[in-house]
Amino acid sequence: MPEWFEKVTVGEQLDRIAARYGEREAVAFQEKRWTFQQLKADSDAAARGLMQCGVRPGDKVALWLTNCPEWLHIQYAVAKIGAILVPVNTRFRTSDLDYVLRQSDSSTLITTDHSGPVGYLDMVQELIPNLDSSSNANALQVDAFPELRRVITVCEASYPGTLRWRDVVASGAAVSPENLQARQQAVDPDATMIIMYTSGTTGFPKGVMHSHNILRNVTDEANRMAVRPTDVTLMYLPLFHAFGLYEGAMMLILTGSRQILMDVFDVGEALRLIESEKVTMIHGFDTHFQDLADHPDCERTDRSSLRVGILAAGLSSTEPVARRVQGRLGVTVSGWGMTEAGVGAALSYPTDSEDDRCAASGAPLPGYEFKIVEPDTGEPVPYGTPGELCCRSYGVMQGYYKKPEETAKAIDAEGWLHSGDMATMREDGTLRFLGRYKEMLKVGGENVDPVEIEALLLDHPVVNQVKVVGVPDARLQEVACACVVLEEGAQVEPDDLLALCKGKIASFKIPRHVLFRKEYPMTSSGKVQKFRLSELCIEELGLG
Repeated sequence: MPEWFEKVTVGEQLDRIAARYGEREAVAFQEKRWTFQQLKADSDAAARGLMQCGVRPGDKVALWLTNCPEWLHIQYAVAKIGAILVPVNTRFRTSDLDYVLRQSDSSTLITTDHSGPVGYLDMVQELIPNLDSSSNANALQVDAFPELRRVITVCEASYPGTLRWRDVVASGAAVSPENLQARQQAVDPDATMIIMYTSGTTGFPKGVMHSHNILRNVTDEANRMAVRPTDVTLMYLPLFHAFGLYEGAMMLILTGSRQILMDVFDVGEALRLIESEKVTMIHGFDTHFQDLADHPDCERTDRSSLRVGILAAGLSSTEPVARRVQGRLGVTVSGWGMTEAGVGAALSYPTDSEDDRCAASGAPLPGYEFKIVEPDTGEPVPYGTPGELCCRSYGVMQGYYKKPEETAKAIDAEGWLHSGDMATMREDGTLRFLGRYKEMLKVGGENVDPVEIEALLLDHPVVNQVKVVGVPDARLQEVACACVVLEEGAQVEPDDLLALCKGKIASFKIPRHVLFRKEYPMTSSGKVQKFRLSELCIEELGLG
């Protein structure tokens, strides 16, 4: 495709938006607020501090923090100086952090001492036992992490062997604004800007590389949703996740819209902020929207400012949630995306019918091509026929960091990313996401789609949520297990639920087990961890 979109670095885009909107409010977090000019000033100070520490162009900077303004400052600072950000999932623990630090070749780790009950620095010290005895906190020598040179902590206290973020920023006074500007001007928009590690629903993480050009994807998302500088986004999605990064940190500097940042998703607090901050945009997965719609404060909350929000829709089990949210919150825009392809690779239009906004997964954004293929042969399938969703675009990742074989498996010679998602496509290009191929069950050699069963069980009036996973079976190798969350105070017999399936789907698709749960294991971004849910079911059923 011919190049028509102006390529700009993240640092340059921050400078442009600050010059345009200066003293207008950009970010609110708890009791503090930042104008666009203050956001740029704090990010520049962070950039100069990192330069003074010795962070070089191309260095990897791992960022292991919950949502906070410093997350934004560091993200923009790293981009300004031509380094590469490596966001780390805040639910990761020692073995996960070990893998990411080692695999990414990070030279710098920025974290905190603790957040709530989680001791982040304790885990770092477990991985680096002699950290507190290091003679030079800015020149670490760690055999297990040969590239790691410094650990920086965003907290009030000082700890031996680490650098305190406040002191790092202060040290940047020794770097002139002119030196920062020269460093920033040398950054290539086509260079790798971020490595995001996939995680959660299917297991082993891979580092997805993207350049500064993800700004184009966010620009087209903003146009599709008619985002204006007067819009206000409530950002409770974690910034380390692509969804939070694109709709939060990137949308902010592209549109001049305001971001209300939350450190965690707290439903009651979210509803309070929607009313008090006149929030116009909220995003998330079905769990976020369902929690907001179900909360007892929802009806008492003034939600009239809400106008749009992305819900990853298309699944039969998601459709009832989308329709309910549309009725109570009035914000649904459906979409499809993935870390490897961009968050809003496909989005519905706010003017689409309710059916398309609640039961489909959007239409391609400019610069995106889609096709649906038979996964075993790679041959295109007719419109309306399920197959594997493939995507080709400027927004497709540069590859998996240091994983050429996995990259070659994901992106073919013609540039098509094979998503591993099952979908259908209409003649007008509208997609419908049907689930992950890896989540398909194999019952006695027959393919079983969990979503089909979930949709049936959701018809029962006392079923609030249901997820179907596979568990081992001596005769059939694998059978379906339904994990059901009931409406509060409700009771039902498993046989009553299974009666909904009889006569409607083949007998081999009907779950052999029904387990009642209060909640599901989730990723930090709000997706159900089906592989972990399956493990819990196997343990509970004694099938291990």
